[in-house]
Amino acid sequence: MQSLRVGFIGLGIMGRSMARNIHRAGFPVTVWNRTERKMAEAREWGAETAASPRAVAEVSDVVITCVGDTPDVREVAEGPEGLLKGAREGLIWVDMSTIAPEATRELAARAAEQGVRMLDAPVSGGDIGARQGTLSIMVGGDAEVLETVRPVLEAMGKNIVHCGPHGAGQTVKACNQILCGLNLLGVVEALAFAKKAGVDLEKMIEVTTQGAGGSWALANLAPRIVKGDLAPGFSVRFQQKDLRIVLQEAEQMNLPLVGTAVVQQLLRSVQAYGGDDDGTHALIRVMERLARLDFTR
Repeated sequence: MQSLRVGFIGLGIMGRSMARNIHRAGFPVTVWNRTERKMAEAREWGAETAASPRAVAEVSDVVITCVGDTPDVREVAEGPEGLLKGAREGLIWVDMSTIAPEATRELAARAAEQGVRMLDAPVSGGDIGARQGTLSIMVGGDAEVLETVRPVLEAMGKNIVHCGPHGAGQTVKACNQILCGLNLLGVVEALAFAKKAGVDLEKMIEVTTQGAGGSWALANLAPRIVKGDLAPGFSVRFQQKDLRIVLQEAEQMNLPLVGTAVVQQLLRSVQAYGGDDDGTHALIRVMERLARLDFTR
């Protein structure tokens, strides 16, 4: 199965580790990214590089895209030098970006017109999961296509679930982002409560991560907050994009999502203070302002 030639488009915080793990698993990998510097880094670990998404598709059996937003996916897929311009019949396109479910269904239909089989396969697990190859992968599309590319996905993730037809993976990712936002708010409020009460924050984290209130955010982001490390595993900018998708979909369903809306507004305050590219756990800065706390002391 390692004879599958894999193309990878998008070498951001997540994508660069994901592509490297595919290469480590023994698959030939060809990459493209908008910035040459990141392609140069990929060449150092053994990837081939291409001049465009189209050129990636021309030499690949499977093309993975992992870019920022719906317009970015459309550009790398359907633009003048997009992957669909270089795709031959039978190519499998796996979009691991997080975009709107409806956009995914539209792109899958257009790809099918060219004989290209598409899966939507957004991920969760942050930069840690990407580096360690332990991402959760939520897949929408044809189950048989998933089985064809499963060995490639297994190089990146440990929990690979077929969620349903095209768009189902993106819908489940939206659910994940609701949970991420609300879990993070809980972490920030718990830390603020402990800080205000004078409790040792590291002790509080140690105990509560093993209790019923434990979560990935508590185990992985709370220690970063205590250390003052707001570097992005996943940035405020992209979380806000994801929550925008969630709330737009909820509006179409006439579904009230009160907690999600609150988290989006609080993160907007982070953005207003210049935190767009900080990690999502920069939400602590809002709590510092609201409660007159300083987590740096």
